[in-house]
Order: sequence, then C-alpha cells, then structure tokens
Amino acid sequence: MQVGWYDRKICRVRDLSCGDTRIFLELEVRRLDCRNCGKVKRERLDFLADNPHYTKRFAYYVGRRCRSATIKDVAADLRLDWHTVKTLDQQYMQAQLARAGSPGPQVIGIDEIAIRKGHTYRIVVSDLLRGRPIWFGGKDRSEASMSEFYVWLGAKKSGRIRLAVMDMWRPFRLATAAHAPNAAILFDKFHVVRHLGEALDAVRKSEYGRLAGRDRRYIKGQKYTLLSRKENLTLDGRKALKTLLSANKRLNTAYVLKESFGQLWSYEREDWARRFFENWRASLKWQRLTPYEKFAEMIDRHWDGIAAYCRLENKVSLGFVEGLNNKIRVIQRRAYGLRNEDYLRLKILTCMLPEL
Repeated sequence: MQVGWYDRKICRVRDLSCGDTRIFLELEVRRLDCRNCGKVKRERLDFLADNPHYTKRFAYYVGRRCRSATIKDVAADLRLDWHTVKTLDQQYMQAQLARAGSPGPQVIGIDEIAIRKGHTYRIVVSDLLRGRPIWFGGKDRSEASMSEFYVWLGAKKSGRIRLAVMDMWRPFRLATAAHAPNAAILFDKFHVVRHLGEALDAVRKSEYGRLAGRDRRYIKGQKYTLLSRKENLTLDGRKALKTLLSANKRLNTAYVLKESFGQLWSYEREDWARRFFENWRASLKWQRLTPYEKFAEMIDRHWDGIAAYCRLENKVSLGFVEGLNNKIRVIQRRAYGLRNEDYLRLKILTCMLPEL
C-alpha cells in the first residue's frame, strides 16, 4: 500500500492508574494519505487497544477486573462509562480466544444450560483434556442444534473425537453417532447420580405420605440432609440423619443403596462392574422401592454408556462439565442475567482460559 504524508494529531490516551490518580498519555499520531484507495488513514500503534482512547494494557486490566466483578462495579471504580467497560471487556475476551487458537478436541463434554425462563436452552461443548469450553450455541437442545457443533467443527476434526461425555438425552446421542462415528459415548456420572437422588427423594415423599402424626416428625424438613453425602454434613446434620435412618427402615435401606451405588465407577473391567450392578439390583427384591426399580431399569437400558468408563482410555475427569455449569450460573447471577447472548457466549468460552 502506497501512502503519503497528510498531518499529525495530538491524542490523549488513558493508561493504568497510579493509586487513585488517573494517568493519561499525550502522544502524536500521524495521519496518512493512502494513494491506493484515496482515503486518509490513522497510524496504528501496537500499544493502543482497538479503542484508540485507551492503551492495550489498560484495556487488559479492565478485562481482568470483569472476570470477577460486574461491569457496573468496574465502571464505578475506574470512572468509566458502562458501555465503554463492556466494549473493552469484549475486546479482552476476543484476544483471549485468539490466543487460545482453533480447537481440535479428542474428548468432549456436552451439556445444556438455561439462558432464561421458559425452557430456553443453549448447548455448551467442552474440551475435557484441555479443560475449556469450546462452543456455545444452538437454538435449543435438539438433535439439529447439537449437529450445528459438528458442522462448525468440521468433518475431519469430528472424526478425531474418540470420547463424548454427556447426559442420557437422546438427541445428543443421535447427533454424536451421526457426525462423530469414532467417538465412544460415556454418560456423565453426576447426571446418573442425580437420577438416583431423585429416586431417593421419591421414597422419602412416599414414606411421609404413608405415615401419620408424630411418626412424620423425623422425615419433615430432612430432604437435603438425606440427599447430601455424609461427609458434607455438619455435626447437627449427621445427628439428624442418624435419627432419621434409625426411625425408618425403608429410608435407611434406600440411603445405604444410594451410597453404595457410587462404587460402580471404580471398576476397571466391564464384567466386574456388571456383576456389581446385578448384585445391587438383586438387593432391591422385596424392598418395595419402586423408584429404585425404575432407576435400575434406566441404568440397564443405558448400560453401554455407563460401562464405557471401565476402559482405561476413558478415565477422564467427569467433574469438569458440572463444575463449568456451576461457573456459568455464577456468571449469570453476578450480572442478574445476561440479555446479550453474544456477550454471554464470550463469557462462557473464556471463563476457563488464562488471563492475558
């Protein structure tokens, strides 16, 4: 590009503060006459942000602050306009994504999140080996929306996926089988255990309905005491749990069965895991725990996706997807909901990336 001299302009640029004092730099920026297009173009300086009124290091500082604080709080502390802070934060997150590079995952985690009331869902796909979300999109949690991810990733990279961790939602399975034929499907342990927790709560409700008068007092208000793991309970919670299990034999049996089921993911051979499950299922006989029997039937129908964890190459961290979900909920609560979906997408895709 051929350029010629045009003029110079003095610019005032905001830089990092010194204590409570705001720092501004005055610098001379040349404007050049482009002989190819006939337009006057401004000189580009590497230390300036995309917004030329701020240095790049100041813009990165604003972006780092926005990772743990609201836009409103950052704007008040730095005495900036709300929209300016949001723009600088977006530029910071786009720079994070550019540095992270194009994803080529081998092990993915798939889950959906609710972005607003009314069953409005979006799909989040994560690279479990690198520990970062790589895609946020879709219009719902249908097979067509899930297929959008594989189209975005491309057929070549989709063929390299060897493991897909997900819940037991059928559209996710169908889309993965169609677009990533080399991927084994593994059902997330936390979603399976959640179904078991719901079965235990159904037993609790049936026992509360069956009993009357003073016999109910041990069950009333103890839902979360019963569903929590014993090591996570306070001293008072453990005492209440002990009293509850001593007072109701059926709930005691259901609780013991729930706690023992976690052993299923410790086996390294599928036949051992299957033997454990059959013994666990046989222990339901004569117990009159109908919700548990339905849960066992569900596990039997989806056995291949659960037993896949027994293979050594599939021993991946199953807690990342659930941890990411919790992090997304914190982001949404901090902002009291994000109306701008593109901004939410950037927040999710960069929440696990290192700071710039």
